[in-house]
Amino acid sequence: MIIVPDELLGEGPANSPEQNLPLSQKAYLQIRRMIVTGNLPPGAILDENMLQRELGFGRTPIREALQRLSWEKLVNILPRRGIFVTDIGITDLQRLFEMRTNLEGLAARLASQRGTEEHWHLMEVALAKFSSQEEPQDIENLIIIDELCHQIIYRASDNKFLGDTLEALYALCLRLWFYFLPNLGDQVGLIHQHRKVLEALRGKDIQSAVGLLERHVLDFQNELQEAMLNSPIPG
Repeated sequence: MIIVPDELLGEGPANSPEQNLPLSQKAYLQIRRMIVTGNLPPGAILDENMLQRELGFGRTPIREALQRLSWEKLVNILPRRGIFVTDIGITDLQRLFEMRTNLEGLAARLASQRGTEEHWHLMEVALAKFSSQEEPQDIENLIIIDELCHQIIYRASDNKFLGDTLEALYALCLRLWFYFLPNLGDQVGLIHQHRKVLEALRGKDIQSAVGLLERHVLDFQNELQEAMLNSPIPG
């Protein structure tokens, strides 16, 4: 399920206020955020009782959230041993981006055909928020805007199975982004690429939209690979 933050895009019929979500979805979003930002680092042991106390949810929402995170490969549930945040491995990077690049291209193709002006307005507002920021750009704000743009494209593709898969893959990439943040260069160019993607999507230029979004993902992969060469690899 895609959540577009009210504080960034403003209120509107396309938004799904987080306060109206099921408890398991709220628990999932909070634990996911803790993992991708590194507050729960690779290899960390997750204790259900501790999560219940810290997040204020009951046992069932926490367990449902952890099951979803296990499907998304962010946690590893080992019977009789415990629940662990999955490691980050350099050997996974190529395989991860092999899938993501192709599926992002498919999402762009479908979004070009099925997306509406409502979707493109949301994306335009997100990018306008980026333009209005004072220099120097806050990298975490850039990450938020990048995630929003991808989420809107997934929504516009109107394919739940594709969207759910891409959200899981994006979360794995997002964790790498946060982990290697100190070694990454200027990320502003990656956000600027979304403007051209938006133009192609709005104009229903399928070939350009697919090519631009695939290029965007590949450029990000190259940034990560370079950062990994200058960083200790966990796991």
